[in-house]
Amino acid sequence: MAYPVANLVHLLGLVMLVGGIGLLDLRLAGLFRAVPVEPLWRYLTPVGIAGLGLMAPSGLVMFAADAVSLAGSETFGRKLIIIALALTNALAYRLAWRRKVADWDASAPPVARALALTSLLLWLTVAALGRLIAYT
Repeated sequence: MAYPVANLVHLLGLVMLVGGIGLLDLRLAGLFRAVPVEPLWRYLTPVGIAGLGLMAPSGLVMFAADAVSLAGSETFGRKLIIIALALTNALAYRLAWRRKVADWDASAPPVARALALTSLLLWLTVAALGRLIAYT
């Protein structure tokens, strides 16, 4: 019973992460320009962090259920590498830009837009790899 519950919690966390951070990334990339950046940053970042908070323990439960197989899985290994890259990107973005986002309502700097699109791509890749684990 623990595995199906962990799987559902993991999926909920993914929806919160990609929903929150994905929308913010899209706004920073230039979409939804009528919506101010700073309130989105302030309200959606905690949603994404909460999603990660759900995904980490539920992911450990799912890993424990099939640790030997997953430890040897190239797909799982790639997923872990992409997670590390996505978290590094998110932390660097937050440290470098958090005091400047309020000035980006017209447009974020090109490097910030590129990093936002990179973030979205990384998190979607994590989700895709997670789904593909069962098929590899």
